[in-house]
Amino acid sequence: MKPVLAVDWSKVETLTLDPAATAITAELAPALGGATDMSKVTQIDLAALPEGFRLQRLIFVAARKAFSALHGSFQGTEEYLLAQLVRLVEEFLASNKIDIPSLFHSDSLRRRILIALNIDGVVTHLLRFVTEQNTTKLEPVFDEERPIGSTADMRVWYTTKPNILTQRSHISHVVGDSSWEGHAANVFETRPEVVAYAKNDHLGFHISYLWQGSRRRYLPDFIVRLHNGLSLALEIKGEDTPQNRAKRAALSEWTEAVNGHGGFGLWASDVAFKPAEVIDIVLKHANRPVSSHTAP
Repeated sequence: MKPVLAVDWSKVETLTLDPAATAITAELAPALGGATDMSKVTQIDLAALPEGFRLQRLIFVAARKAFSALHGSFQGTEEYLLAQLVRLVEEFLASNKIDIPSLFHSDSLRRRILIALNIDGVVTHLLRFVTEQNTTKLEPVFDEERPIGSTADMRVWYTTKPNILTQRSHISHVVGDSSWEGHAANVFETRPEVVAYAKNDHLGFHISYLWQGSRRRYLPDFIVRLHNGLSLALEIKGEDTPQNRAKRAALSEWTEAVNGHGGFGLWASDVAFKPAEVIDIVLKHANRPVSSHTAP
């Protein structure tokens, strides 16, 4: 059987492309000795670049970007993968799952320009809902140089930032980059559901994700071990953005892959948008029944 990519369109969330939040110019300047020479700044009108884009060309550009993200894990041939991605991208662009809150940008040409300027966000959004029907689990890809990390590997480092002495962390202090992180550390120090925790600072724990056409590194704020044996990767975030959603999608996929591997216990991930939500998140995951057959 050939592995088939599928999308349950009823579960695909609507992607909003806001013209007001789309960059249409970029200023470029050469670097001289590491410093930018602002006297030689040139400006590129990004809106003029995709004017000649036909819809079919947009479809192939998006499919190519999606192919770069998926070809390493797809079980079938590369040609078959690309053909399926072209089909799915074409369906997505023709669907009602892309919302443009501007009548001015709703005509055919301006819509194509807006999609072209946001092509990476379009691809990232669609890939969240693409599944390979013949695949039963995700396989984690380990860092070749440092496949497994531990808080025991932490080296001494120095900072002038405010910090909090810890009792339940393997690391002596938590550096308070924000008041929210200080509040979260206080919760972890006092709640009986928390066995141990560590702020993800100088640990080297990061997850790769695709954004704006390049591979980025995402560092969840805290790793928390709960009394039911669950390990929680927790993000403290005051606002939500498309890039933050891409980070969380990568973290969710990482969690599924690690749980499918089975050699690192059971993991879950979550995000707190308000300080008060930290306790609720701890209680939610600490009170869940966890067994060797239960994935977060």
